[in-house]
Amino acid sequence: MRPFSFDILAFGEDILGKMKGIAMIRISDDISLEDWEITENFVRASGPGGQNVNKVSTAVELRFEAERSPNLSPSVKARLRRLAGSRWTKEGAILLRAEAHRSQARNREEALERLVLLVQKALERPKPRIKTRPTLASKRRRLEAKKGRGEVKKLRGPIAPE
Repeated sequence: MRPFSFDILAFGEDILGKMKGIAMIRISDDISLEDWEITENFVRASGPGGQNVNKVSTAVELRFEAERSPNLSPSVKARLRRLAGSRWTKEGAILLRAEAHRSQARNREEALERLVLLVQKALERPKPRIKTRPTLASKRRRLEAKKGRGEVKKLRGPIAPE
């Protein structure tokens, strides 16, 4: 069981039966990502892997056009931009790179998982802060502590002759 939940609603297949493109990813009941919003580019991965890493393009660079997405509200886009950080481009897209696995399919799946988790996290509204005032007892304790510290500092000074 995976820690995330999303549905890939349809896959396109070419003549060889390979996955061609994602038709739609459902994030929640209200929000789903269309196929034109996500582009994938397969490149060679870095790191160890021997001949496989030099010959096969297993790493996935996933690009999600977040700013142009009609399914995301402006507040969700703003939270998504803050969560994405340096992965957010000037054009308003999110770039995710997955290259941990030797398999292209597994890297592709991992990139989609990370995108879905990022969007789901952006969908959560932050809890508004409720202003609170300090209690009278806490104010008294703070003033007593200040007086005590002042007395200690006063005692550090030179001793006055009598």
